[in-house]
Amino acid sequence: MSDGMANLRTAKKELRRLVRQNLSQIPEHSIQSQSLAAHQTLLSLPEYQSAKRISIYLSMPKGELTTRSIVADALRQGKEVYVPYVYRLAAPTSEGPASVMDMVALHSQEDFEKLESDSWGIPTPSESSIASRKRCLGDGSLDDESSKEDMHKLDVIVMPGMAFDRRLARLGHGKGYYDFFLTRYQGLLKKSSGSENRLPFRVALALKEQVLPEGQEIPMGPSDWYVDALIAGDEPVLRV
Repeated sequence: MSDGMANLRTAKKELRRLVRQNLSQIPEHSIQSQSLAAHQTLLSLPEYQSAKRISIYLSMPKGELTTRSIVADALRQGKEVYVPYVYRLAAPTSEGPASVMDMVALHSQEDFEKLESDSWGIPTPSESSIASRKRCLGDGSLDDESSKEDMHKLDVIVMPGMAFDRRLARLGHGKGYYDFFLTRYQGLLKKSSGSENRLPFRVALALKEQVLPEGQEIPMGPSDWYVDALIAGDEPVLRV
């Protein structure tokens, strides 16, 4: 690892520590009120209203905006709703990740309510149910040729994060799941057929306390993705 990459990782790790410390001080009533405000703002976006296929992160029990009501609204409107599914690769390479993320479809509100929580307390589709679900990136392989024709393209992706800045840079939790997912998605788009070969509208939800003050920036590397819009509590939408 180069000195530059090592310094980048160190800077991100320290920023996550500081943000995590701040988040631990936020009372639950503030998280709930900010979640409601952000939910209402998201539902007012034209990109959300016109979306037919949307992925939504499922929130942790504490420390981030809740998304249960957003999932319920999208399903009620008849949108196809996809949620994150993390799995281990059968044959990971020495240079690549051992685990990756895809987005898999929910069947219904009842299906959503029956999801069991993982070790983080996040509702997650069971491994045994995956074969019956549509997968955004196809068969789950890292082989673009085997996945591109089975791809289910998203209109909107609702993303979490640890911290954001006013350039719409995003700091994740350190696993790289969303960055690698978007990179794979982009790669498949370049190889797939059809007229709708565009990236999904990337909108992040955050607590106000997760947005860095004016003038401070998230350290970004070449594989890190920016978002198209940021909704932070009851603040005005930041967007490109």
